Amino acid sequence: MATEAHINLPDPASARLSDTITENMPSVRSVSGFAVAALGSVQSVLGLNSPLARQASAGAFATCSNPQLSCHNTSVVEDLCCFNAPGGALLQTQFWDTDPVAGPDDSWTIHGLWPDNCDGTYEANCDDSRAYTNITDILNAAGRSDLVDYMQTYWVSDSGTSESFWEHEWSKHGTCISTLDPECYTDYQPTEEVPDFFNRTVSLFKSLPTYEWLSDAGITPSSSATYTAAEIQDALSANRGGYEVYLGCYSSNILDEVWYFFNVEGSLQSGTFEPSKMLSSSSCPSTGIRYLPKNGSPSPTSTATSTTTAVPTSTGQPFSGSGYLNVITDGSSDGCIISKGTWYTTGTCATFKATTSGDGFTLSSSKGNCAISDGALTCASSISSGTVFGANGSTLTYEDGETFYADTVPSGSTQATVYTDDGHDTSLTIQWQGK
Repeated sequence: MATEAHINLPDPASARLSDTITENMPSVRSVSGFAVAALGSVQSVLGLNSPLARQASAGAFATCSNPQLSCHNTSVVEDLCCFNAPGGALLQTQFWDTDPVAGPDDSWTIHGLWPDNCDGTYEANCDDSRAYTNITDILNAAGRSDLVDYMQTYWVSDSGTSESFWEHEWSKHGTCISTLDPECYTDYQPTEEVPDFFNRTVSLFKSLPTYEWLSDAGITPSSSATYTAAEIQDALSANRGGYEVYLGCYSSNILDEVWYFFNVEGSLQSGTFEPSKMLSSSSCPSTGIRYLPKNGSPSPTSTATSTTTAVPTSTGQPFSGSGYLNVITDGSSDGCIISKGTWYTTGTCATFKATTSGDGFTLSSSKGNCAISDGALTCASSISSGTVFGANGSTLTYEDGETFYADTVPSGSTQATVYTDDGHDTSLTIQWQGK
C-alpha cells in the first residue's frame, strides 16, 4: 500500500514517510503524529440545543475584499485570514482502494485536503487543542447531516472507522490551514471551522471526477490491461488547464492515489481554487501501470466476446437494494449501465440502488437519481425525482415495455445512450444482478 507521504521532500525528518504508524490509525497508508487532546466541554458540541441553535451561535468567517493568490506573493502578507500561508498549496487527494475495497466501484474516494508549503514541504498537527474527536457530532450539530451522509460513502478508510479517518485528516491537516484559525471568525464558537473544512474538501472532490475523466479517455479498471503515466496524465490534466497531478502507486505499479494541486485566491472558505503545478514527484513508473478493478464488481465483456458470454444469474430479490444493470443483446451479456445511465461494454459496472415507489421502484447511482429524460435513460444530481420503473422478473421495464434501444453497440471507450423509443438500430434489455 502507498503511504500518505510526499515523495522526495527537502526535509526527510519532516516527511510523512517518517511518521510512526500507530494502532489508532484509520488506514495503513495514513501516518500518525497526531495526538488526540483531552477535550473539555468547550470543544464538544453535544451540549448545544439543536442544529439551528448551533448555526445561529456561529459567527461569520473573514470577508476578503482584495484577495491574493497563494504562493504568488512577492512580499509578506499579514492578513492570513484571507491568504493561505505558509500552506499555500492545497492538495485534494484521492484513493482508489482495491485490497481491501473501499468506496463505490465506479468512483475514487476522498483522502483529504492538505495545506503544503509552496516549496513542497509541509507542517502537520498544528493545534492539538483543536484535535477534535467527534467530527460526526460536530457536523450534525451544524446542520450538515447531508455532508456526513456523503462522506460515509465517499470519504472512507480501507481499515478502521471513517470517524477516526476524519479526525486524523482534520487534526493533521485542517488545523494547519491559516484561514481556518479561530481568530478568522467573528464571535468564534469552538468547532465552527470544522464544517468549512469538510464542506470545501467534499465540494472540491465533486469537481474532480477522476473515475469519469479516466473512463472518458478509455482508461478503465482492468485485471490485465496496463497504461502509461502519460496516458493517465493526459486524461486528467486535460480537465484542469494542462496541470499534471501526482500519481501514487503501491507494489511499484498499481495505481491507488491521485493528488490535485491548487493555489487559492482568498480563504479556503470562500476563495477561488486555481489549478497549479505539482510539488512532488509521482511514485508510479512511466509504463506498465495497473489500474485494478475493485473486488466484487462484474467485469463487462467486450463486444468481440459477447456472443459467447452467458447471461449472469441474478441473485437476491430483483430490483431490491443494491445491484448492477447488465445489458443483454441477442441473448448474451454485453456490458452494463454505468453511473450516468449510459451503456458501456468495457468499463466497470456501476452500483445502482433500487428503492420501492408505488407499484414499482426508482433507481439511483453515484451520479444521482435516474429518469427517462427526453426519451433517454439519464442519472444525474440535477434529477430531483426519479422515474418509477417496473420489472418482469429480473428484467427492467418502462411503461410495461422491457425493450430499450441504442444507435449502436458501443466499443472501446465509447458510451451509448439508452433510449426508450424504437427509432434506433440496436435493441437491448436490461437485467438486474443483485450484489
